[in-house]
Amino acid sequence: MIPKNTICLWYDGTALEAATFYAETFPDSAVKAIHRAPGDFPSGQQGDVLTVEFTVLGIPCIGLNGGPAFKHSEAFSFQVATDDQAETDRLWNAIVGNGGQESACGWCKDKWGLSWQITPRVLTQAYTSGDPAAAKRAFEAMMTMRKIDIAAIEAALRG
Repeated sequence: MIPKNTICLWYDGTALEAATFYAETFPDSAVKAIHRAPGDFPSGQQGDVLTVEFTVLGIPCIGLNGGPAFKHSEAFSFQVATDDQAETDRLWNAIVGNGGQESACGWCKDKWGLSWQITPRVLTQAYTSGDPAAAKRAFEAMMTMRKIDIAAIEAALRG
């Protein structure tokens, strides 16, 4: 069944590589189908991979090999809620260690330029708890980090 809403991500010929990486890295993720071009198109030829249907953490996506015209930006990101430091480290290291880049406050980019927020649940709970002083301390601690350090967030919460 075709989902009513699907995220379409634009790639420059690397949609299958990206989808395969996501499927191997994130739980509840899979490459569902590969569709080849029925004819030549501006950035490829008949038989090239045109689209890839995949899921990331259960979210339906299509990777479109549209060519070099458009690049990913931070205006779109996947926010992944993690349960502990081991999961945070594993996902962060998988993305950054596979040609990606670190950014600030739990953000990183994969090698295809797609942005990810690897966000421990404790951080989200900290700034949504209703305790303004604790939220401010946790937020200030986060602002000094690249990958989120859960122990440091918990220490900030305690004051």
